[in-house]
Amino acid sequence: MNALVVFESMFGNTGLIAEAIADGLAVRLDVEKVEVGRAPEHIPPQVDLVVVGGPTHAFSMSRPGTRSKAADETDAPLVSPRIGVREWLAKLSKSNGRVSSATFDTRVDKPRVPGSAAAAAAKRLRRLGFRQVADPESFFVVGMSGPLLPAEYERAHRWGESLATNLTEALARSR
Repeated sequence: MNALVVFESMFGNTGLIAEAIADGLAVRLDVEKVEVGRAPEHIPPQVDLVVVGGPTHAFSMSRPGTRSKAADETDAPLVSPRIGVREWLAKLSKSNGRVSSATFDTRVDKPRVPGSAAAAAAKRLRRLGFRQVADPESFFVVGMSGPLLPAEYERAHRWGESLATNLTEALARSR
């Protein structure tokens, strides 16, 4: 079985979480991790699970304006300089109904604010015909640019492992 992890990251924190999730998935699945600007608009037929994640900006998925504001916060180049998950999902082809999905985001720890990039992405993927296999998950950073809170990398790894386990068991039951 194969998984594709697509991520958007400004300062690298969401990329680290995507790496941890991919490593957790790799316990049971073949995994490819790809930055959103290089992600395919048509999910390859061998992919069983798509995991999509990005930072929460202004209560949802990033927009060009929020990414521009993030770029103003750093002198370093952004990890995802071209497009975000929102734009990628707008171009993504519909699923044939057999591909599963899960979503995650990164967000500031304090203050805790409403809204979630992961929830918005999950809603869009459901509309495209992807089967959701887990509730959207959030991972926390200190301030806008991070770093990750302690133990979030390990928690993301465990979440990836649980996604892989749940998917393989569900597919085994359906056969």
